[in-house]
Amino acid sequence: MIFGTDGWRGLLDSEVNKANIGKVAQAFSTYLKTKSGSSPNLKVVVGYDGRRSSKDFAILFSRILSGNSITAFLADKISTTPAVSFYVKENNLDAGVMITASHNPPEYNGIKFKDNYAGPFFTEETLKIEELIGQDLVQANDDKVYQVDVRNNYYLQLERIINFQIIKEAGLNILIDSMGGSGQQVIETILRKYEINSKTIFKIAEHDFSGRLAEPIEKNLAPLKDELLKGDYSIGIATDGDADRVGIMLENGEWLSAQETILLLADFLINKKKITGNLVKTSSVTDKLKQFFENEERQVFDVQVGFKYICEKMISEDIAFGCEESGGYGYKGHMPERDGILSGLLFIEMLARSGYTRISEYVNQKRKEFGNIYYSRIDFPYHETNRLEILPNIVSKNNHDFNEFNLVEKSEFTSSRGIINGVKFRFQGYTRWLLIRSSETEPMFRIYAEGDSESDVEKLLSLGKTLIGKN
Repeated sequence: MIFGTDGWRGLLDSEVNKANIGKVAQAFSTYLKTKSGSSPNLKVVVGYDGRRSSKDFAILFSRILSGNSITAFLADKISTTPAVSFYVKENNLDAGVMITASHNPPEYNGIKFKDNYAGPFFTEETLKIEELIGQDLVQANDDKVYQVDVRNNYYLQLERIINFQIIKEAGLNILIDSMGGSGQQVIETILRKYEINSKTIFKIAEHDFSGRLAEPIEKNLAPLKDELLKGDYSIGIATDGDADRVGIMLENGEWLSAQETILLLADFLINKKKITGNLVKTSSVTDKLKQFFENEERQVFDVQVGFKYICEKMISEDIAFGCEESGGYGYKGHMPERDGILSGLLFIEMLARSGYTRISEYVNQKRKEFGNIYYSRIDFPYHETNRLEILPNIVSKNNHDFNEFNLVEKSEFTSSRGIINGVKFRFQGYTRWLLIRSSETEPMFRIYAEGDSESDVEKLLSLGKTLIGKN
């Protein structure tokens, strides 16, 4: 049972089943009690998405917490990860647990752990739980299990952050695709409270996400595109399986890349909302963020891929905005956590403040300001036994031939198990870099590149393949 960046996930039945959920719940309970010095007042919230068995697993997890004399606040309905995380923050709980496999296929399920700061566990803490797997289970009971509504205070928080009056006055018409995930009608419910026109498709949480992958990227959003083209909408908003990630589609059916989404959000937060503080991005995010927003008063930090690394910076530094390539964004004044619901609402407010009624008009204006983003990523399997040795070898070698690209900086990233799992090369120019990452759990390499032209990107990706011996 190997834990990943956010917790633990696996195939339903063969890996994620009641027996293994019980083992994780007991390990988690022991971890919390050890960490607190056996405090008698430990409190944890447990939420769940709409996947098969999620509710049953949440009940079991709560009962094992109770058996360990830990108070368990069990969500009374299917809930989003951001709402569960915010419940931790709002009620000063010791931790949160979300039964979900996020955007992964419906055959999967899993658990996300949230610490008392309302964000993902740090790596070393997750490893401590993993090391405790296999302890004898206590007798589960309901003595300290209480059903709660995790949504109400979360909604109030969104109303504190978003200016719904401006959105109402703009006369927008919003289309939301919840992708059959736990986002359900959350955005529409809040918008309709303010009499803002909106419609949600795939608004019922389904075990199988109605036959789609609940990941809000272009290839999965054909239904959103079709509906946008049939109606008179201002923007399309999609959230993933547990609603902590967002995808944006223009009203004309054009997908807005995560890289452009990030630039527009940063611009809106800094220049319109006047949010102060630094920015933090994962290493796979466009360097245009540095080009346009880094100055004497504001740093842009680069961290390795995984939102928990963004979370660490949001806790230790004054961070206005944290962003990752996969559509997960965190905000100052909220919590150090991804929030797809808030991200979607911020985009709607952005459009409302722009004076336009169609998001394509605003995006086209901003493209003139920021220019084109030349970026690509390739993923490919690598089944040879030396996979984990390749990146350390690349890091140790200092005479790589990068042809016309002049190396400015080389940085490496190390996993929680001490393995070099990423290396990034920055080259002369505003936005020229190459990132190579390897997976510890899958036979896979990922190569990312950004350049000043499409030709740059093609050449850099080819160089990346050469470095790992695949050209």
